Amino acid sequence: MKKLFKKILNTVPRPLLIKLSYLVRPFLVLGLRGTRYQDPIDGKSFSKFLPYGYATQRDNVLSPSTLSLERHRLLWLYLKNETDFFSRPYKMLHFAPEQAFYKRFQKMKNLEYVTTDLNSPLAQVKADICDLPFEDNSFDLIFCNHVLEHIPDDHKAMQELFRVLRPNGWAVLQIPQDLNREKTFEDDSITDPKERARIFGQYDHVRIYGRDYFDKLRQIGFQVEAVPYTQKLKEEEIDRYRLAKGEVLPICRKPAPSAYSTILCSNPSEV
Repeated sequence: MKKLFKKILNTVPRPLLIKLSYLVRPFLVLGLRGTRYQDPIDGKSFSKFLPYGYATQRDNVLSPSTLSLERHRLLWLYLKNETDFFSRPYKMLHFAPEQAFYKRFQKMKNLEYVTTDLNSPLAQVKADICDLPFEDNSFDLIFCNHVLEHIPDDHKAMQELFRVLRPNGWAVLQIPQDLNREKTFEDDSITDPKERARIFGQYDHVRIYGRDYFDKLRQIGFQVEAVPYTQKLKEEEIDRYRLAKGEVLPICRKPAPSAYSTILCSNPSEV
């Protein structure tokens, strides 16, 4: 099964994968019924999760019901336990909307929910993240998860995210990150898809971020809190929900204009 999943991920275009997943999901849920592991997003339990990965397959990480991965489930738990996301009115912009979240967010009455991407069939607004068709200070909340590693000019993309976020608004800007690496690495001379997948983790990634990712965001103007949220969870929860122990959530805030000149770096010791 691992080889089959790897071949599918590396050969089927992502927009088609999204469409096909809606057809396959009911059969996966039925075939993997059990009680050992649980997806906190929908509360369903399974005997095991599915493997996932482009270069290297990770065992037991893809939820059969929501198709969530470790990062999605960790973010859901953070939103549920630590924020007012599910109750406070927000005008929200969601880049490359994840299937695990898309329909749930659509149904939330407290959200004015806008989705955007260049290629995703789930995007309402087809747009380039480096040239967004939105006014300054348009959104209270932005989710842009596992997008920036695909963007050649990530600095410009970060500037656009900052521009359209309202003062005192916040954003979740997750990326694949190697916290053992001090500096972000990219090399445009590596063009072979297999070699890019080996080095960057996926054939269409253009870099692998290090710990300096947080400073890149701060240079744009964001206040950044690097939240190691699994530290607040019990070991049995990390295992049951199939989370990546030690994963950090980049929670970014846009200060009010009067505070731009005195931006404080939140918890720099954590990164």
